Amino acid sequence: MYRDRASSDKESDNAAPWSAAGGAGTDLALIAPAGHYIALRIGFAYPIEEVNALPQPWVERYTREGLMMADPVVHWVHGRQGAARWSELAFGDPRGVLAAAAETGLRFGVAVSVLDPGPSGQRSWGTFARADREFTDEEIALLEAELRARHDALAPPTNITKAELEALRLVKDGQRLKQIAWQLGVTEGAVKQRLKSARLKLEAKTGAEAISRAASFGLI
Repeated sequence: MYRDRASSDKESDNAAPWSAAGGAGTDLALIAPAGHYIALRIGFAYPIEEVNALPQPWVERYTREGLMMADPVVHWVHGRQGAARWSELAFGDPRGVLAAAAETGLRFGVAVSVLDPGPSGQRSWGTFARADREFTDEEIALLEAELRARHDALAPPTNITKAELEALRLVKDGQRLKQIAWQLGVTEGAVKQRLKSARLKLEAKTGAEAISRAASFGLI
């Protein structure tokens, strides 16, 4: 689940402007000083964007010991919505994942999960930790609002057209502009305009990023 922090930090350099400060302006370092992890809009297997601010020793141990499948936080966030303190998770922790987390300073935590409405809605989730005390109800409410704001900020555009998506799909399939224009019965200039429009609506910097975002949203 948790990738190496170096890769996550590198990815965050290309994140949307709101990511650095937080979707709702919440100071996560203040509320969760021991660390946090956020996965935004999880597709088939991976999130569109993730933020890993957990201690590196914990990330390394978590990965080395293969703790994800036994992690009660992971089970909770993928089956529910809302928020829960780690101490409130109803199911067992036979491998002692939370006890192991406490050994690296993650003694108290909260899991937060949000989900779009409808059968095809995407999920975002986060886990936040402290070393000194339980999270207050007010802090949990702030974390829920933060995650929801980040989740909503990465929502797929609703104004992108079928023609624009078709052009993106054909580029993704490896076709050249000339081939796409012939197949769609339009000029190459029209194809370029559709691709440019799709890129802007997807808030992507490059055509490759536009294709990646569209695919992550399940649009192509």
